[in-house]
Amino acid sequence: MGKIFDQAENGLSTKKILRFFVPLGLSASLVTFSHMIINGTLTRGENAEVVIASYVIAMSLFGITERLGVLLRNACSALVRDRVSFKVMSAVAAYVVAALMIVAGTIAYTPAGKWIFSTFFGADSNMIVQIVDVYQILIIVTFFSAIRCLFQGVIILNRQTKWLTIGMIIRLIVMYGLSLLFIRSGNINAQTGAIIFLSGMIVECLISFIEGRALVKKMVDNDEQHTITKKSQIFNFYNPLILSSLIIVMVGPIINSFLGKTSEIELAIASYAIALSIAQLFLSFFSYIHQIVLTFYKDHPQKVQRFTLMIGFIPTCILAVFCFTPIGGYVIEHALGANERLVAASLDSLKVFMLMTLVFPFIDYCNGLLMVRKQTKIMVISQSTNLLFTFLILLLTSSLFPYWNGKIGALAQSIGMLAELCVLFVIINKIEKKANNSHQLKHRENKYVNG
Repeated sequence: MGKIFDQAENGLSTKKILRFFVPLGLSASLVTFSHMIINGTLTRGENAEVVIASYVIAMSLFGITERLGVLLRNACSALVRDRVSFKVMSAVAAYVVAALMIVAGTIAYTPAGKWIFSTFFGADSNMIVQIVDVYQILIIVTFFSAIRCLFQGVIILNRQTKWLTIGMIIRLIVMYGLSLLFIRSGNINAQTGAIIFLSGMIVECLISFIEGRALVKKMVDNDEQHTITKKSQIFNFYNPLILSSLIIVMVGPIINSFLGKTSEIELAIASYAIALSIAQLFLSFFSYIHQIVLTFYKDHPQKVQRFTLMIGFIPTCILAVFCFTPIGGYVIEHALGANERLVAASLDSLKVFMLMTLVFPFIDYCNGLLMVRKQTKIMVISQSTNLLFTFLILLLTSSLFPYWNGKIGALAQSIGMLAELCVLFVIINKIEKKANNSHQLKHRENKYVNG
């Protein structure tokens, strides 16, 4: 193992990649703790069930709009190389943020919001007011989150990923301190969670902005080899990311609707939710493989491939230990407070999710390749395939095996991601073969001319 970590390929060692990747993974994993702080605070309020439900419903809609802002991180790290391209990227970011704020504001301050929360999320009239109050604060979170991601793209581009971890740690400290103040005051409602979340996001945004701006000032004014100079070029890259994100975000609601057709609805939904949260916790550390591809693939393709293979199976190994040893049952029972029946059902769903953990790192790798090659339109095809197969498996299993309960959702989501990976492999292989044939033909023509 020591030889692997010291091995270098044209100056790039696995150790250097780890120095870049580990802070990214840590920052992604620490996000889970921020939600734990908020949930731990809300459970201490009066009518905790209503308070938590109101916050969760508002967050579920916020997650859609924030996801579109988070994509600025990928676009920035893929397309910005000088001050000219950053200026253009900033202009696009301004359009995106303005559009998100207008949409979110319409939901929060017009009757449209009440209709959405009551119709699509099934919230009763007693909760609507609290949900809207929470969402009005989350609009501000959307703004700071998008700005944070823009400058984090610059930080990642310059391989200063330690600042993402530092920013997240300071964010958690601020959130925890504010949480203690609310707990001591005893004044806790649904808005409390949003206020804690906003405070942490502002701090993280400020740290990313300060470091990102410093790095932008060190960039060259105009890199003649870099061709990104127009907003249209960035929108050609960014728009397919938006569309593919809107497609994939539909997976969760579709699964939940089919789980309502199982033999034991409450058990199915609860076991699936617990299993998914645990699987995502293990995968969160490995959710930045695409950034490794964006940063290193162009100069070191073979090294990036080997590194991805080296770490790609780790989430599945971790989940296997969790599922097939007493650790899993103990954590679900004592840390999450599940009863014996729910523990067993959650573990059954987790065993199915092992397929998802096996597939996910390589989907992220392939998506990184598409971003490097500026072919993000392909993601629309691959994620549409994911959604289609998820729906078909749900339709089949809920009809034939309704007693599988939460396993239905886990199987559908895993098969959907497997189908997505297969589509990505096929298309990327075709692109590479076409590129290789074109390169060989050009080489032969040059050889003929020179000969």
